[in-house]
Amino acid sequence: MKDFLKIVFGLAFPIALQNLINTGVTTADVVMLGKVGETALSSGSLAGQVQFVMGLMIFGMSSGASVLTAQYWGKKELQTIEKIFSMTIGFALAAGVLFFSAAEFFPEHLMHIFSSEDEIIRNGASYLRIVAFSYPLSAFTTGYLYLMRSIERVKIGTAVFAGSLVTNVILNAVFIFGMAGMPAMGVRGAALATLLSRCFEFAAVLFYIWKVNRQVRLRFKYFIRWDSGLLKDFLVLSIPVVLNETLWGAGMSANAAVLGQLGSAAAAANSVVRVIRELVMVMSIGLSAATGVLVGKAIGEKRMDMAEIYARRMIGLSFCVTFCASAAMLLLRRNIVGALTLGPEAREYLLFMLVILAFYSLCQSISCPVIVGVLRGGGDTRFGLILEGLALWGGSILLGGTGAFIFGLPVKAVFVLLMLDEFIKLPFAFWRYRTKVWLKDLTR
Repeated sequence: MKDFLKIVFGLAFPIALQNLINTGVTTADVVMLGKVGETALSSGSLAGQVQFVMGLMIFGMSSGASVLTAQYWGKKELQTIEKIFSMTIGFALAAGVLFFSAAEFFPEHLMHIFSSEDEIIRNGASYLRIVAFSYPLSAFTTGYLYLMRSIERVKIGTAVFAGSLVTNVILNAVFIFGMAGMPAMGVRGAALATLLSRCFEFAAVLFYIWKVNRQVRLRFKYFIRWDSGLLKDFLVLSIPVVLNETLWGAGMSANAAVLGQLGSAAAAANSVVRVIRELVMVMSIGLSAATGVLVGKAIGEKRMDMAEIYARRMIGLSFCVTFCASAAMLLLRRNIVGALTLGPEAREYLLFMLVILAFYSLCQSISCPVIVGVLRGGGDTRFGLILEGLALWGGSILLGGTGAFIFGLPVKAVFVLLMLDEFIKLPFAFWRYRTKVWLKDLTR
């Protein structure tokens, strides 16, 4: 147990801290734009769905690659890991350029997906035109830092994201509210602050690559000449994970779009819920990522018994920390609502949504480490794709959309339907974990 706790504090908590810092960037935008008003809050949050979906795609690519890198890390095959790094970052950059093109040249079309209100669409489009330039930079840095986790190098990510958070908060204050002689830019100010923060991240990561990291390098020759066998392994593992994360991200965006079509009050309340959910789940998500690394490394070292022990303990720990976070959120929900500039209707929605979120989070605290950590760590990526796709798109979104647009259900009822996916998939995820089919050595 002592060794396990050492691993938790050395790997899982730093990863969770990275996730908390990343969530802090989004939280800063929500809190500061919430001080401007509901329209600014809704515009910035809904426009941020584009970055959210791209981030999940990058996370999917990196997670699929991390299945391989963690197992090769267990075997200490550094050259193979360098080849996987190059392939993954190449795909991540391609995704970043694709999302840049969509957000820069078709921002109004993207905003129409999430809202029907002209002012929200107009403000959101102005946000996207600025922040789009950060997408390729963010794709590179997040892809690289996610991969570094899989070889137990987490300090660099924590340092970079912490610096980015401080930069973002300061620049948000300057550009959103108009400080230090700058004009008040509102939503556009939040976009500019985000862009400059991503530039800071990119510069910091480049410095680390060139001057600090001497163990696993990015080599130009591996960017232009890919190993066909590793590419096949990468695609077999990564495509289901990318599809899984993209479907999940698109599902969360679809939830935002459904509620966004029900009015600015529902959209504003849901914008806050999204951030609170990330804060409540931040430790569980960090533990899930660490679980994948620990399970994969143990399998690569041929220690299947330790892989099982790591999996069981991390799932239990995830549930415990999420239970505490959910309880704290319920106790503080009125303080949270009171800190934001929201109308009475949005306040009522938010108070109700936070109660539902508490139970949703407890289910996710088990399904997330199972699907994202245990199953992926052993290479069982297809099951997660099928389960999450069916539970989300064939379950909660179908029910929520039908309730909203066909039966005209009230906002609270629609929200409950949209949050059913975790309740649907929990028993199936736990059953898959108990079968132990995920204990597979994938290395060549």
